Amino acid sequence: MQPLSELTVLSLEQATVLPYLTYRLAQDGAQVIRLEHPVYGDPNRLVGEPLPGQERMNRYFLCINAGKKAITLNLAEAQGQELLARLLVELKVDVFATNQLPSSYRKLGISYEQLKQVKPDLIWLGVSGFGPDHPEPAYDPILQARGGLMELTGPAGGEPQVLGIPLPDMGASEHAYGLLMKALYQRQRSGQGAALNVSMFASTLSWLTVPITLTGSFGETITRRGNTHQFFAPVSVYPTRDGFVYLAVGNDRQFQALVGLPEFSSLDRPEYAKNLGRIHDVDNLNRQIAAITRGVTSDELLGKLLAIRLPASKIQTIAEVLEDPLVRPSLLKSRDPVTGTDLVLAPPPHPTAYLEERGQTLDFPPRFGQHNAEVLGRLGLGPDELSSLAQAGVI
Repeated sequence: MQPLSELTVLSLEQATVLPYLTYRLAQDGAQVIRLEHPVYGDPNRLVGEPLPGQERMNRYFLCINAGKKAITLNLAEAQGQELLARLLVELKVDVFATNQLPSSYRKLGISYEQLKQVKPDLIWLGVSGFGPDHPEPAYDPILQARGGLMELTGPAGGEPQVLGIPLPDMGASEHAYGLLMKALYQRQRSGQGAALNVSMFASTLSWLTVPITLTGSFGETITRRGNTHQFFAPVSVYPTRDGFVYLAVGNDRQFQALVGLPEFSSLDRPEYAKNLGRIHDVDNLNRQIAAITRGVTSDELLGKLLAIRLPASKIQTIAEVLEDPLVRPSLLKSRDPVTGTDLVLAPPPHPTAYLEERGQTLDFPPRFGQHNAEVLGRLGLGPDELSSLAQAGVI
């Protein structure tokens, strides 16, 4: 039995931050049931190209929703809230999670105070942009802007840029994952549930370790520098005859190894022997390195750098990442039994026994309301009752 195989998670989720968290839990073998409004559903179902002939199954949605079940429930209706209470008790739900706006908790009947009356040992998780006391909505790029990430991203002297991945979304998911594991451990010891509030903004700020300390303590200006590093040199992207290579020299010993190569021997100078000297002349140093690297191919350069154990890599496209020998074996897969569509999914941050048992395969992302009959049937609701609930707009 896998550690989380008996864990049941009921998640009123949409967009990215919470679906990514429950996707991680599904990779651990947890039973994840996503709740959606019976009319509106998750807006991400309609983002990207649609699967041919399939409603609300667009490509963007498919990326982080494999391995889950999906039901619809209108929590604005009293009958919907009654069904939620029954689900919590009769399915023995361990975790209820939501990324609705905090201002909507009470009217939907999903606040911790309301749900703990139904199931006292429930672990309740709310993920929001700025925490429950600050109800303003926030998308990932807004958090990147307000949280300083965009100030740190982009070319030196150029415009700020968003990151290539939604770090506030996915970073908050990872922080929430850790909090859930701690709450599950504490419940195992005490039998008590917990209320967990995760602020995506607070999560974002926690990544700014060096910028906050150096700015707040010493008045240093930390801003975007393109591909270079403020404290180490040479660290940058360098052009080759057929592409680009990133080289990161992290100490003086590594620099001495670099200048020991015949191609780089012209940089073996006293003023470059220490990192501080290289930082003081970093622009000129990088120009000299680029003049050298342009004369060789990426493979030739990497062969020389890796032979002396210097950290370096090609700038790989995502297609090349998929073919990387360290990546290919860990990729996840999923097949749609209806259309035969095969999905390639991002690997987990670490292997799980559940995925290994399943041959790195997860069930295909669920269709809208796909598991209404299966899940609500566990409450003893038959086809006629489900049909009546659907006609009433409850499911």
